[in-house]
Amino acid sequence: MTRGRTQPKRVFPMEALVITDRYVIDGYVRSPEERTIAELCRESRSVAEVAALIRVPLGVARVLIGDLAERGVVQVHASKVPDAPDTALLERVLSGLRKL
Repeated sequence: MTRGRTQPKRVFPMEALVITDRYVIDGYVRSPEERTIAELCRESRSVAEVAALIRVPLGVARVLIGDLAERGVVQVHASKVPDAPDTALLERVLSGLRKL
């Protein structure tokens, strides 16, 4: 899926919102996973939510989302949130959601 890469070129926080530019899906996705992400993100979704929905580790989702963002398929909106929840807590919540 990630062609051996473990780190995205740009790291997105797990709460960053991803949305597909509806006009550039065809011809810009290179794998079934990328197509799934592009279609899921027709509605704004967080990076963590995308990872949970396609059932891949957060790091893999970040690499795939980064690739899509580079090609202009998706836009990633990350903003600093004051008093944001602890990352470890969010990781545990994501893990729990995957187990459901």
